[in-house]
Amino acid sequence: MATTTATRWEITDVAPNIGCTIRTDKQTLLSGAKTKEIRGLMESRGVIVFPQINLTDEEQIAFTHTLGTFAHEVGESKAGMDTVYPITMDPRVNPNASYLRGAFFWHIDGTMSDMPILASIMSARALAKEGGETDFCNTYAAFEALPEAEKRELEKLKVVHAMWRSQLYHDPEPSYASMKLWQSIGRNTLPLVWKHRTGRKSLVLGATALQVEGMDMFESEALLVRLREWATRPEYSYRHTWKLGDMVIWDNTGTMHRATHYDYDSGRLMHRTKLEGEEAFA
Repeated sequence: MATTTATRWEITDVAPNIGCTIRTDKQTLLSGAKTKEIRGLMESRGVIVFPQINLTDEEQIAFTHTLGTFAHEVGESKAGMDTVYPITMDPRVNPNASYLRGAFFWHIDGTMSDMPILASIMSARALAKEGGETDFCNTYAAFEALPEAEKRELEKLKVVHAMWRSQLYHDPEPSYASMKLWQSIGRNTLPLVWKHRTGRKSLVLGATALQVEGMDMFESEALLVRLREWATRPEYSYRHTWKLGDMVIWDNTGTMHRATHYDYDSGRLMHRTKLEGEEAFA
């Protein structure tokens, strides 16, 4: 593993194709002096872990602002106060907790939008006794490792994404009312291969992927499953086992992620902030 060390700034790769840790102090992190380097690592490594940095909510919000434009949650006013978002299965803390159950399956945030969020920043506030790790995979590296002939074929394809598809993973027999509510969010057709403005390319997959346009349903499903299995192979993946105070950033445009199962009544609580997207799917 490569290691670069400077005063209060130690970077260590955690897996061959994804992830690194940065050991630093709050003052360095909040100064904004390392913004360019952090953003470069987001693109090259996908996931950055700040072990037990223990930022407060206010400090996490301030840090988010150093990296780009703060993204508000759906329904929040951009003119309102910036806040952290509670990731929990406790409906007393988050009234939309049931919706978050889709997070247990591989996904990219924002496939129902033309421009997804750039990144998420999440801090551990309370942990489950068992489970609750977060898995990540590098969709850049996974695409780049495919045979050249297959890359060319995949670049021609588009995939219909629908939020309701992801909800069926955890609620396979929903009520009619629930299905109509999910379907009201609509659908979105995206390229299977995202051609980024940097010139790199990544796979656009995940639990919202419904069907490859123009392809037989059975062939489509087989292709999407095969590519998801490929992208989440160990050589492209990293599992983060949380400790209290950890903060993790991930590049939402070049990774997929999921939570591992934990008891919904465990009290697990993460506080999330996000960066607004800067590049549309293309």
